[in-house]
Amino acid sequence: MAYIKAGNDTAGNPVNIFYEDWGQGAPVVLIHGWPLDHTMWEHQAIGLAKAGLRVIAYDRRGFGRSSRPWTGYDYDTMAADLNALLEELDLNQVTLVGFSMGGGEIARYLGTYGDKRIARVAFVSAVTPFMLKTDNNPEGVPQKVFDEMADGMKQDRFDFLQTFAKSFYGVGMISHPVSQGVLDWNFTVASLAAPNATRDCAVAFSSTDFRADLSEIKVPTLVIHGDADATVPFEASGERTAKMIPQAELKVYKGAPHGLFFTDKDQLTTDLLSFVGR
Repeated sequence: MAYIKAGNDTAGNPVNIFYEDWGQGAPVVLIHGWPLDHTMWEHQAIGLAKAGLRVIAYDRRGFGRSSRPWTGYDYDTMAADLNALLEELDLNQVTLVGFSMGGGEIARYLGTYGDKRIARVAFVSAVTPFMLKTDNNPEGVPQKVFDEMADGMKQDRFDFLQTFAKSFYGVGMISHPVSQGVLDWNFTVASLAAPNATRDCAVAFSSTDFRADLSEIKVPTLVIHGDADATVPFEASGERTAKMIPQAELKVYKGAPHGLFFTDKDQLTTDLLSFVGR
């Protein structure tokens, strides 16, 4: 078990970020999505490490085995946590891979700290460029959707998480792309996250505008998104992200839901290996 310190909370207590560090070779940092932790990357982490890469996967503050401070669930702070990890481990020529909410960390990190340590980035089912529908972002998702999510978490967080997971993986009356075991694992991981972190991070990923951050990205970029994503719609996110980053490569997974790290796990690992290998 390994931790790095990413500053202190408002009470002066250290905020420790848990990470796992597998393999040797060029470093790849995996940033998990909401409301999970680093264990969502099981298949990709093993595949990348076996292929001769050094894989670092960490838990966002408030999730997994990282510290659970009361505050700090905004993207400026979470990008600072990522920066602390890269600096503490002295990582260079890094490939950053961010899933869903984790794509926001990549964008804000590059917009704030630059790409001195970064070789390339991959946005997977990411929330960039700006999820919320506003007057100057008509392609976004209406605020009502996020209000309903907040109400669901407030009333019965456990029921919300179970219902949310079905849409997350594209489970329906006749569609069962993942097993009950995966849904049970998903619920266990999500339910053990700090409740305040779960709620506050939902506000962060739904309301943070990353358009200016994306304009600063100069490193090679891969965008992967499922065209059946009902959680982070492709047209509002992946498609727009790829258009906003010069020379970004876009891979659309036909029929894939949001949780393609499991439903399309082998294809995702293959595509990431190809991208890193360039």
